Amino acid sequence: MSELTLYVDANYESPWALTAFAALEEKQLPYRLVTRQLSKRETFGPGYGARTKRVPALQRGDFWLAESVAIAEYLAESFPYPAHPRLFPENLEERATCRELQHWLRTDFMALREQRPTTTLWFSRATTPLTAGAQDALARLLEGIEPLLAHGRPTLFGQWCIADVDLAVMLQRLNLNGTALPPQVKAYAEANWLRPSVAKWNALPRAATPV
Repeated sequence: MSELTLYVDANYESPWALTAFAALEEKQLPYRLVTRQLSKRETFGPGYGARTKRVPALQRGDFWLAESVAIAEYLAESFPYPAHPRLFPENLEERATCRELQHWLRTDFMALREQRPTTTLWFSRATTPLTAGAQDALARLLEGIEPLLAHGRPTLFGQWCIADVDLAVMLQRLNLNGTALPPQVKAYAEANWLRPSVAKWNALPRAATPV
């Protein structure tokens, strides 16, 4: 097997880099973690083969792949169950819902992502209240996910899936910045924040302020 290398931002603040990192950790695969400083446009330099020039990017030999969902799906198919743990649910409907949530969280809720950026998870917290538009986005988010969390488990489905990382990040943008969440939603977010793969990302050494 060619060595796997994951390229992420030097601040370790990209939520999508966290997704790819967690996918490798959950698959229990050996890999190298390499950083690129986005403020210096290091993903545009020689030797960086991702066609998107973005992070995260996975390199396996001469093959390069960017975009976190694509990376997770590639790892799921390249290193399948039962030799490696699952990233996506076995059940077809649950697997489809997992992917639905991943795409929803990447393409919606811009007001929440702008007003509670991921820098507030690992650096300074937000100091301004959510605007009316962000409050509306939060209401839509909760309306969509609360039925999925009504069971009270720390995972969306019977077993963990990669969408649990993405949803926990979105919820922690709010929870860690003082937004009150329904008790079951809050408990779910905090449980996934402590999951070993996510906790390992959270523990990576960061500068005092973003570079």
